Amino acid sequence: MPWLEHDNVRLYHEFDDGPATGKPVLVLSNSLGTNLGMWEPQLDALRQHFRLLRYDQRGHGQSSVPDAPFGVAQLGGDVLALLDHYNIELALFCGLSMGGLTGLWLAAHHGERFPRMVVTNTAALIGTQQSWNTRIAQVEQGGMASITETVLERWFTQGYRDANAGRVDIVKAMLLSTPDAGYNGNCAAIRDADLRAQLPNIRVPMLMIGGTHDISTPAAQTKLIADGVPGAQYIELSAGHLANWEQADGYTEALVSFLTTGVAREVAHG
Repeated sequence: MPWLEHDNVRLYHEFDDGPATGKPVLVLSNSLGTNLGMWEPQLDALRQHFRLLRYDQRGHGQSSVPDAPFGVAQLGGDVLALLDHYNIELALFCGLSMGGLTGLWLAAHHGERFPRMVVTNTAALIGTQQSWNTRIAQVEQGGMASITETVLERWFTQGYRDANAGRVDIVKAMLLSTPDAGYNGNCAAIRDADLRAQLPNIRVPMLMIGGTHDISTPAAQTKLIADGVPGAQYIELSAGHLANWEQADGYTEALVSFLTTGVAREVAHG
């Protein structure tokens, strides 16, 4: 079944659980305001190398909205519950933005289950208390429609939006379909998460991907994660916040290269 009942939430997920192929499992964790469909640009290439376990973070997509507050520990716990449900002892991981923050928590607290991990377009501390409280209040008052255009302007460069209006509309639809309460619950979880002190203790081999034009989580903040995690690698793409859409080929190449060989291949910034 594509739903898992766990910790006061019903998690929607899709798992390539076909005949045993020897391919490792790769968990893909979505950003705030999207759903498992955000990985569409990578799916064909990734399935050549991995069995994919995608899920809608709680409060997003087809997953339910919890009726109690939660934090990054619960976001990480959702991933562990999915792995345990399928008796997966070890898995690779890639998360973007909120998904990357989820990955950092997992690396810090359950790193033994993740042989390699990629976190992108994220930070160990994202935004400020005031900025998150302001956004929560705005959504409470005007719903997701009141913030969607501003979010898209922060997520994509003007050039990408002008040349790829149809692609941007797909992401816009994800934002608009996110429940207000689910979005705000995750805003609060991000607001209250600060993983900076835990970075030096992480021992998972990690790659960080930053976006040169990322306004939401500037590249310098993503690089600070790599500077703080022993042995971590960092590359930067000429992209906004959703680098896996704006520089889909370069993002996919870096992801596959690191997860299959342990080396992140720098790609042209074009």
